[in-house]
Amino acid sequence: MRRGKILNTPAIRRMPTYLHKLLKMRLEGKVSVSSTELAEYMNIELIVVRKDIALTGISGQRRVGYDINELIKYIKNYLGWQNTISATLIGAGSLGSALLGYDDFNHYGFGIESVFDSDPAKIGKEIRGREVFDIDSIESRLKNAPPDVAVICVSSAAAQQVADRLVALGIKYIWSFANVALQVPPGVVVQREVIAGGLAMLGVRMKLDRDHDTGTAFD
Repeated sequence: MRRGKILNTPAIRRMPTYLHKLLKMRLEGKVSVSSTELAEYMNIELIVVRKDIALTGISGQRRVGYDINELIKYIKNYLGWQNTISATLIGAGSLGSALLGYDDFNHYGFGIESVFDSDPAKIGKEIRGREVFDIDSIESRLKNAPPDVAVICVSSAAAQQVADRLVALGIKYIWSFANVALQVPPGVVVQREVIAGGLAMLGVRMKLDRDHDTGTAFD
């Protein structure tokens, strides 16, 4: 198997949704949850939920289900969220600002500690309680204590140059929202999020439904 290849990617992507539900249930005072409850909430097959949860290593109790606190802990351990993950964000535009306002990051142990941008209109301002620094100061500010993760929310044209600077700082994990395939050296991991990918899936589903309704074949 290629080093770094991640198995069960769909299951991993479902884990934060399980976690969100469990945290909500805990706030409601509930202490246990069944696989059936989670399957109904997720609108997926029961066997899928059971296989997902089995990946975490937890064991449930017959007719009782899972202790919510324990399941939260096991999911966080499985995802590597048991410890705080420090991050820097490059690009304080609409998407970057939205990420800064995403409250659930606190539940996942993901902390954006610094924000950088090249726009003079944004530099020195505060967004969601975080000061925006000049991108040209990124080396001096981060060289002594680079974060665990860098989040790239810049244009596709600027993304590679930003990635090169981050790699030079010793950052090994990049979460990129730029619609471009970044070129990085071995040992650096890039998680690329293509927002249009979800829209493409929705568009195909809509087309299939329309073609079915009209009797049109779909190649």
